[in-house]
Amino acid sequence: MSGGLPFAIVAEDGAARRGRLETAHGAIETPAFMPVGTAATVKAMRPEDVAATGARIILGNTYHLMLRPTAERIAELGGLHRFMHWPAAILTDSGGFQVMSLAKLRTIDERGVTFRSHLDGMRHALTPERAIEIQYLLGADISMVLDECTEYPATAEQALVSMERSMRWAERCRAAFKPRRGHGIFGIVQGSVYPIQRMQSAKSLTGIGFDGYAIGGLAIGEGQATMFMVVDATVPALPANAPRYLMGVGKPADLVGAVQRGIDLFDCVIPTRSGRTAQAFTRRGTVNLRNARHGGDPRPLDPDCRCPACAGYSRAYLHHLARAGEILSAMLLTQHNLHYYADLMTAMRDAIALRTLDDFVDAFAEQQRQGDLPPI
Repeated sequence: MSGGLPFAIVAEDGAARRGRLETAHGAIETPAFMPVGTAATVKAMRPEDVAATGARIILGNTYHLMLRPTAERIAELGGLHRFMHWPAAILTDSGGFQVMSLAKLRTIDERGVTFRSHLDGMRHALTPERAIEIQYLLGADISMVLDECTEYPATAEQALVSMERSMRWAERCRAAFKPRRGHGIFGIVQGSVYPIQRMQSAKSLTGIGFDGYAIGGLAIGEGQATMFMVVDATVPALPANAPRYLMGVGKPADLVGAVQRGIDLFDCVIPTRSGRTAQAFTRRGTVNLRNARHGGDPRPLDPDCRCPACAGYSRAYLHHLARAGEILSAMLLTQHNLHYYADLMTAMRDAIALRTLDDFVDAFAEQQRQGDLPPI
């Protein structure tokens, strides 16, 4: 292992951990949620506004950036941090999921993936070595191995073939990665919903040796109970002294349950995508600002939130913006959602430090059950 990403666990409460991950662009207190900046921007947000939510790491994507504007161009312009004016840490997804979900006419073999771009139909090849090279050119603090995101549902045989190929790709990615202080590479556990395969995958990855370990291939239709079953089966097979990352999982209740199970890092498009569709997350559940009940409501969206949307604007105004299709609606509600997610992670870190996480989880569930504030 490179030792490029020092990680220290500073408190524990059951399986949950509070930690500190050191990167070339600053420290990250975990558990942490990473806003998604797929194409070198968190949609509807300026970088300084993302930072104001409390985020200290965001996610970028190899697939999208290799197609436009290209990793080589970003490298010529000083790397992804400078290109997008983001001074803190960046994790880059390797592009495997996007190849499976967006690319056209894709072909998977031992060498990697060949596909046609969803933008212009041009043919591209993405091998494990090329995925790592792209992330190096971008200057990612955390690079991810190229993996095959197994389709769901899949038979045990299909999942095994896919998982074993991903493990061979992971070994090639590790060999291609250039170790340097403050930069690291994470392996990705695959195996669909089959616990034995998940444990086999985790054993393969720990045998190779990575700076952190992700659990991939979830939040694609299997449901929360199955997802937690997979996490429960996988976490004990991962090193206790390395960060654990649950990829693409982002509903508030999913985050809370996964933290209880020992997960340290998360990413998901849900808070930003929801902000663009007038959906807001609050301590009392999800609120649809398009609903007529908010049209005359002078109260803030969430009285306990410190974000600009809650501090300076009424539900009535946010409702108006959403109904009118104004860009400001997406900006304010995205900012609110990211504040909510950051506050949720802070609250869980604090509860772990005090060893009161179970009490926090009970209070969280009760508030969510109560639902939104009644109209005045």
